[in-house]
Amino acid sequence: MNSPSRPAGIRAFFIIWISQIVSILASGMTGFAVSIWLYQKTESATAMGLMQVFYITPFLLMSPLAGVMVDRYSRKLMMMISDIAAGLGTIFVLILFLTGHLQFWHLYIAAALNGIGNTFQWPAYSAAISVMVPKEQLGRVNGLMSLMEAGPGVLAPLAAGALLPIIGIQGVLMVDIITFLIAILALSYVIIPQPSISEEGRRGQGTFLREALFGFDYIFKRPSLLGLQLIFLAANLFSGIGFTLLAPMILAKTNQNSLIFGTVQSMFAAGSVAGGIIMSIWGGFKKRVHGVLLGWMALGIGMMVMGFGNQLSLWIGAAIFMNLFGPLINSSNQAIWQSKVHPDLQGRVFSARRLIAWLTTPISPIIAGTLADFIFEPLFRQPEGWIGFFTKLTGIGPGAGMGFLFFLCGIGVLLVGIFGYSVKAVRNVEEVLPDVI
Repeated sequence: MNSPSRPAGIRAFFIIWISQIVSILASGMTGFAVSIWLYQKTESATAMGLMQVFYITPFLLMSPLAGVMVDRYSRKLMMMISDIAAGLGTIFVLILFLTGHLQFWHLYIAAALNGIGNTFQWPAYSAAISVMVPKEQLGRVNGLMSLMEAGPGVLAPLAAGALLPIIGIQGVLMVDIITFLIAILALSYVIIPQPSISEEGRRGQGTFLREALFGFDYIFKRPSLLGLQLIFLAANLFSGIGFTLLAPMILAKTNQNSLIFGTVQSMFAAGSVAGGIIMSIWGGFKKRVHGVLLGWMALGIGMMVMGFGNQLSLWIGAAIFMNLFGPLINSSNQAIWQSKVHPDLQGRVFSARRLIAWLTTPISPIIAGTLADFIFEPLFRQPEGWIGFFTKLTGIGPGAGMGFLFFLCGIGVLLVGIFGYSVKAVRNVEEVLPDVI
């Protein structure tokens, strides 16, 4: 009797999706536990911001290389490499913690390994979806992808807070390692087809360097796609500065109350889950660029409210509102790119695309930490002149300066969304470029 064939298509997508949810939940628990540990050791926004720098810098540097490998080799293999690299980083931290040698800078090494792994994960997964699910389902499937990224975040801080007193950081790290193994086994079980080679794909073949640069050339020759990425570049700059300050701002304002911090983090994730559910059912605007630009505008307004918040109820409301629109932004944008770029080119093009959008990400935490620690926090501890007006909203003392800077970043994000509508190539991207799938 023949054994049943391995899962493919939408069934394979769901198997991978479920295994990744489990893995991301455990990784979120690790991230929460490590954030608390790091802030207790350093009490520095700059030190916490450097975690993002060490994650994103190798990610960006290796993106062109990863894009070529995703298009040349098995996309399943590329996703497995991602999980292996992230797992090695967690094992590294666990060994150092168990031996009593863990220092805060060791977390930067683990973050770099995680960044290297995710360099391959995102373009491989995004490109695989294009050949696994029907075109008309892209909006809904990308909504599910938003759920995969955000859903575990609802439970991760609460689960970590509950489990840390029982199993400690070492227990959380061990759970994380086990879930990496589950994700790798799920990938090895399913079938992920390789795309057929398009005519443009043949023209883009050549040396490794030529193929690495191909994704940038593809985008720069299409002003509408380039414009979309510049919108994300600017919005990510402002939101990156703001979100770097979220943890230290709340911890500073609450005398390092990890329960309040965990609750706000969970509400951010709850907003993303709600947004992801809405997108998986609705599929987004028929003209998807509205989802991108209106979403950024709404997120900016939420950031402005969050920055001036001084109590849990306001933080909860702002957190849910802000992240409600994240899935709308990302799912709409992803569906545009998946329908406009040939599947056999998506590894290189999507890697170039993310590098452009995240170009300022390594410096955003440095800007945030420097402005918070050396300018805004001192200003709001002993307010004088025009600062006194804003203290009526922000209050004074620890965290007030970071809150005001968060508010300013929200204004920046709002203006980016408004500006996108003024650029014809961006607002008409779906009419300018033909669908390829």
